[in-house]
Amino acid sequence: MSDFIYTPPLYPNLDVIYQDDDLVVVNKPSGLLSVPGRLKENKDSIISRLQAINKNAMPVHRLDMDTSGLMVVALSKRAVSALGKAFINKEVKKFYLALVSGVPQKTGEILLPIRCDIENRPLQIVDFEYGKPSHTIYKRIDEGFKIHPSVDFNDCSVVKLTPVTGRSHQLRVHMASVGHQILGDRFYADENVIKKAARLCLHAAFLSFTHPFTGEVMTFTVCPDFLYINSQDLKKIFI
Repeated sequence: MSDFIYTPPLYPNLDVIYQDDDLVVVNKPSGLLSVPGRLKENKDSIISRLQAINKNAMPVHRLDMDTSGLMVVALSKRAVSALGKAFINKEVKKFYLALVSGVPQKTGEILLPIRCDIENRPLQIVDFEYGKPSHTIYKRIDEGFKIHPSVDFNDCSVVKLTPVTGRSHQLRVHMASVGHQILGDRFYADENVIKKAARLCLHAAFLSFTHPFTGEVMTFTVCPDFLYINSQDLKKIFI
């Protein structure tokens, strides 16, 4: 990965879905870091862009750089604490949509322990001795969608992914490990699957949590750019 050059998308600068005094929900594009990297050239991120507008913006969770989709960001100290606890206590619901190679069974779960590949950071590997327990549930979606014409969808499937645990790169590693690599995955897919899409076809499409101060259940759904599902059918997928 030494030849990688960080070139985050510049437009839209921020796709804000919801905002109040304590939190903001954004739709992160693929290719943009969630938080600033250590190097100067890797500082651009969702958090740095939000902090340019509101200096109090602080992360409470992350998405992989290549993954797009919904993120909630705290805008106050009390929100950092409250939302952080909600994630720790698994009170936040998150579902993903992905395009994968092949045709997996209609539903299934993957229980494979994962750890960092020390010699090939940031890659993760399945390790039954030292890996952390990791659990993913998947469901194949067979109808009600359209694929972006730029994607080679031959012998591929749409899946809904539920990360029961939240390990780094978990969904990517798990799907690759069971023979259904995510399209465009430059880390874990083979060359043919990488070429099927210009980006990683993994998107955090559903986010739901109870607002820590109003008590309102906040639910958000956003379709990815590699896939189209009308809003009514999209909601049905996540019921």
